Amino acid sequence: MSNVVFDASSLVGALLKEDSIPERALLLARGHDTICLSRDVEAEIREVFSRPRFGKYLTSGRVQLVLDVIMASAVIATPTVSVTDCRDVKDNKYLELALAAGAQTIVTSDRDLLALDPWRGIRILTPADYVSRFDSTEAP
Repeated sequence: MSNVVFDASSLVGALLKEDSIPERALLLARGHDTICLSRDVEAEIREVFSRPRFGKYLTSGRVQLVLDVIMASAVIATPTVSVTDCRDVKDNKYLELALAAGAQTIVTSDRDLLALDPWRGIRILTPADYVSRFDSTEAP
């Protein structure tokens, strides 16, 4: 088991489309790895999920279902090191969390984060690349 950080951009895909690659990545992480959150990351995920523009695409209870998957087994870490490596300063919170949690992977759909891969020994992968790691290890 390893520690993994999901950013809000990757989780929106899981929220909006059942059986999507981002949802599969989230479910694989929950079953095989430890999902890590900080209070700042959790707050951003909740804020993004509550945006009215997503509401018309969601079935009743979908937001809570995805939040439950994320929160059920998440480990909360408190970043202590300030990072300024990402060109989008709002994304530095994910790098800070990854350091604090000792994460091996960040799963994201954000180009600003993906451009850093690998960062300080931490892989930064799209949901599809994260899922493909399991496909290659679970093949017969």
